[in-house]
Amino acid sequence: MPRYFLEVMYHGKAYSGFQVQENAITIQSELERAIGILERAKVELTGSSRTDAGVHARQNFLHFDFDRPVHPHFLYKVNAILPADIVVKSVFRVVDSAHSRFDALSRTYKYYIYRKKNPFLDDRAYFFPYQINLDLMQEAAKVIMEYRDFTSFSKRKTQVKTFNCRILEAGWQEEGDLLVFTVKADRFLRGMVRGIVGTILRVGRGRIDLDEFRRIIEARDCCKADFST
Repeated sequence: MPRYFLEVMYHGKAYSGFQVQENAITIQSELERAIGILERAKVELTGSSRTDAGVHARQNFLHFDFDRPVHPHFLYKVNAILPADIVVKSVFRVVDSAHSRFDALSRTYKYYIYRKKNPFLDDRAYFFPYQINLDLMQEAAKVIMEYRDFTSFSKRKTQVKTFNCRILEAGWQEEGDLLVFTVKADRFLRGMVRGIVGTILRVGRGRIDLDEFRRIIEARDCCKADFST
């Protein structure tokens, strides 16, 4: 059956994450609903990466199988049906074996922090108005690249066979008034980026040192990490 890729972007504040859930509105459920209305047929989407509740995406890819060509004005029509905070940027036919999740080489997350009150950043970044040691936080970012097992940074009740991830890049940058943590990996676990950021912020505040940060990773216990961000 013909397979199509979707390129999407979304503002996730109003949604209970990406994946379809019972009695909850999600990014995937809204996309499936809109395409179903347009094409008058049920579709099931598979995403390249799931995002948690409240997380935004500048670019995410999904695929679906469809037994006929999609509507000639698919982008215009489906975006007219979708709410304003979800946009389909492109749709294109791929080979039938292409898979948005398994063929993805990497994923990149950016976590934004602001330290001066700003109403325009309230739903786009995490407010953290405290003194921090950025050099220590950079060192902590380097530390995570030494490890593969990130059980400590995965929330419970997650259906995965392994907690191993390969971190390709990790570091902090200042962008104007924002402090940005960028992490690139072959895969991410549920809540992983929030857990890493929250725990590194404890390093930056002097609450734990780098040796304790290592012990948290090596403990393989999510109760020791900080998911409060």
